[in-house]
Amino acid sequence: MVVEIKALACQRPADLGLPLARLSIADIAREAVEREIVETISVTTIWRWLAEDALRPWTYRSWLFPRDPDFERKAGRILDLYRGRFAGEPLRPDEHVICADEKTSIQARARIHPGSPPAPGRLGRVEHEYERKGALAYLAAWDVHRAQVFGRCEPTTGIEPFGRLVEQVMSAEPYASAHRVFWVVDNGPSHRPERAEARLRERWPQITVVHTPVHASWLNQVELYFSVVQRKVLDPNDFASLPELAATLHAFGERYSAIATPFEWRFTRLDLHRVLAALTPSARAA
Repeated sequence: MVVEIKALACQRPADLGLPLARLSIADIAREAVEREIVETISVTTIWRWLAEDALRPWTYRSWLFPRDPDFERKAGRILDLYRGRFAGEPLRPDEHVICADEKTSIQARARIHPGSPPAPGRLGRVEHEYERKGALAYLAAWDVHRAQVFGRCEPTTGIEPFGRLVEQVMSAEPYASAHRVFWVVDNGPSHRPERAEARLRERWPQITVVHTPVHASWLNQVELYFSVVQRKVLDPNDFASLPELAATLHAFGERYSAIATPFEWRFTRLDLHRVLAALTPSARAA
């Protein structure tokens, strides 16, 4: 009986002929009775049984199936760079790995009334209503092994703003005199695979552009930095003007570079191979 209840919880509602998106505990209890698995059962009992195997059919997570037929090779190159290797060889001391991207349309939201700090027995308060004071784009480059961040604010994204970020990094040491600087970027319009490397290498011959597979932004470590920015700077969002927002982002980048350590990236080529190998044939064909 317990096994049958758990098997019921592991089925999609559509396969059970139910007009539901997800199964709740009450839905499972009702179906168990209607299918004559049990005469009666409480939701508490079902909850306890499902908890034994960490089954929660009322929750879900989104994911993107890797559609790039060359996904493993492209992703593997990036994972190797994070471990200090490229094309089977260890990186030299004068070779560096930079991850870069843009965080677009960051609004400056000026709260209608000032907030209040936390107090004993009371959370800090932030006014719900705000006035929009404009939006900007935050471009950032993260040195994977030196734990340094370079950031700049621009009115919008594009080839020219991204070029200014590259100029900002490559004109500084140790990158200006480096043997090679690997730039890990996605496939966005600012750095499309077809033209980005030729355009950048014309100005900086030591640059090697490494693109992530399509829909694989999780491979770009600068996204981890952006998540820190979101939590530490932008949530809650309370800036009286765009200059104030930009100044805060720049100040945070400087602070973060002073105290940061490299991210503990543990996902390797072997882990990637295991994940891809575990995908079912039917999923691969979808």
